[in-house]
Amino acid sequence: MRRTYILLIFLFIFPAVFSQGLFESSLSGDSEETTKTSDIFSGYVRGSAFGFGKKYDYANIFSELSLKTNITESNLIIKSDLRFRGGIMFDEDFTRMEIKEAYAGYTSDKVDFYLGNQIVMWGRTDGFNPTNNINPSDFFFLTADNDDQIKSNFMLRLRYRFNSQIDIDLIGIPFYMPSDYRYDLFDIGAGISVDEPDLPGKNSDNLSFATRLNFEYPKIGFSLSYFSGYNTFYGIDIAGFTLDGLTPLITCVGKPYYKQSPGLDFAIPVNSWIIRGEMAYNHTENYKKNIHIPNPDLSYVLGIDRSFFKIQTILQYIGLYTFNFERLLEPDMPLLLNPIDLLNYEEFMKYLDYIEDMAVYEMTGFNRKAFYQQKETNHAVALTLARSFAYEIIDAELTAYYNITSEERLIRAKISWKASDNLSISAGGFFMDGPENSVFDYSKKILNGVFMELRGSF
Repeated sequence: MRRTYILLIFLFIFPAVFSQGLFESSLSGDSEETTKTSDIFSGYVRGSAFGFGKKYDYANIFSELSLKTNITESNLIIKSDLRFRGGIMFDEDFTRMEIKEAYAGYTSDKVDFYLGNQIVMWGRTDGFNPTNNINPSDFFFLTADNDDQIKSNFMLRLRYRFNSQIDIDLIGIPFYMPSDYRYDLFDIGAGISVDEPDLPGKNSDNLSFATRLNFEYPKIGFSLSYFSGYNTFYGIDIAGFTLDGLTPLITCVGKPYYKQSPGLDFAIPVNSWIIRGEMAYNHTENYKKNIHIPNPDLSYVLGIDRSFFKIQTILQYIGLYTFNFERLLEPDMPLLLNPIDLLNYEEFMKYLDYIEDMAVYEMTGFNRKAFYQQKETNHAVALTLARSFAYEIIDAELTAYYNITSEERLIRAKISWKASDNLSISAGGFFMDGPENSVFDYSKKILNGVFMELRGSF
């Protein structure tokens, strides 16, 4: 019923604003003067290699063709980015076609309206965006460009401009698209397997809604946002439990959860500095009865952006506060004086209950680590350095991240050379590490490696 109300509100607001935009557009004379900007055919061809990690020599090696269309004629907008790739991903051959973006729309002085597969990025901080809840990601698509991991969502998007400084975004997403988390590649523990995620049905009961009121002034830019729907990031739930003799076999499954998330972001220029901030309250329900649902939390980022000696520097503090936090207690093992005691039915049932409680304990702990809720507060810092050399022919980037709470860390380095106007070469490496049984400890065996890419554009 809650989702139905959201849909009705969206459908009532949309015709009113859209018709107003059409009326104002006709008064402004846009219909008399036709503007046309078209890049009907463009794209690139690239070869990309990422590998030499601990578990896979060839994590992602592929060739790719991107075909792009960009047409703006009068009030019409048509954009698409279709990608065709084939190669090896985690020792498996693959051939795939991806709709990176494909949508049509109407635009005028006051109103924009788009329908189709789109990518919408919200937030003003770099890399860590608590208010950016719209698009899923494929965190195991490993290339030289982090933006490759962003996936489009089919959506209805309406943007209305009150004036040159204030606008509002309304987005409706009719069905749920998850991020890709290859938990099946992780060695979480002996006897633990992870099946395909259990996703919400593709119906109107599971639609998502988002809105953002944005302000752009010379001395400050800020926005207020709200998201209601299933989070693209999901936790792990226990789907099955059996015994092979006395050895437990646990089947887990990824399971999305519903959340509501009001947020705020801002950017304030102060002389040669830019101060950026972002925060979001993530409200969840039934988290005490479901291990895949995180507690409500407040996620926040504060950063500064400045150039030192031609080095663009971004320093960020990333924090999270977990509401209603309770320490996770390990179950007590039943006292068995002799393994033969398990032949007794009552003692065997106590042992079985203990094994099941331990399974819940372990998977709850894993989810808390993934959600950064293993403690009541979580603190991390990130530093990004970027500089161009040789008249912007060579670009170098370095990003470092350290989680103070979990002691996890990562570093990513990349250098790019523009060999010509249409040819670029990139190379670098990605390395992460963490304490035993941390998320970074599981991930490093798969995600660590070096990469190289050769791209020709047309």
